[in-house]
Amino acid sequence: MNAMNGTNTVNGINAVNGINVLDSGNDADGENGENGENGENGENGENGENGENGENAVDPQDAEGAVRIAATADVDERADIGAGSSVWHLAQVRERAVLGRECVIGRGAYIGTGVRLGDNVKVQNYALVYEPAEVGDGAFIGPAAVLTNDHRPRSVDPSGRQKRSGDWQPVGVTIEEGASIGARAVCVAPVRIGRWAMVGAGAVVTADVPDFALVVGVPARRIAWIGRAGQRLVSAQAQLWRCPVTGALYREVDGRIMEES
Repeated sequence: MNAMNGTNTVNGINAVNGINVLDSGNDADGENGENGENGENGENGENGENGENGENAVDPQDAEGAVRIAATADVDERADIGAGSSVWHLAQVRERAVLGRECVIGRGAYIGTGVRLGDNVKVQNYALVYEPAEVGDGAFIGPAAVLTNDHRPRSVDPSGRQKRSGDWQPVGVTIEEGASIGARAVCVAPVRIGRWAMVGAGAVVTADVPDFALVVGVPARRIAWIGRAGQRLVSAQAQLWRCPVTGALYREVDGRIMEES
């Protein structure tokens, strides 16, 4: 596992140059993300940074900016992990994945080969992020959410031969800055989730989501506009919306929302 400063850990055991690695553990190897079924309604699960019975507790004496990797996490040595990021128990981070600064990868989460996460991204417990997904700064991926990568998944080809990696072309989900994916939601690639958009728990996203849109249901549909604070915008006047928390104004133009300068 490579930290962003290029320092390598040795055998997954040593703490090297501010990278705290307790031990190395192996998880099952991840495979293709398939189209998901409807999730149950729910809110955010346990924060990825908090373990059960304190097992994931972080020593308050940890150096600022240190990378923290739990004993049973499986982080490939070719992954790049940004300063201050945490990877918790049973999570798997595959080769060539890139995590920005201050990311949190929750218990049992999966980050696929070459996936790119920006800074301050939270991937909650048991979420599955399949390659070639790209996730912007400050995005949130809720518990057990799935970002798929195979639009027409099959185990075998028409002749009955098991398909291999060269027999299909992965397609990715793009999540823009500040967007949130609710618990058990499924984003069926290829789709884009716009800036500061929010996908409700259990939704199945099959089409692009505009910036600042709140979408729910199966398939997901827009039911409101939402601001940076995560609250529904209220109508201020024709084509003008206001955040009830911050007072920020947003203008609707041709079915899209833009922040007023």
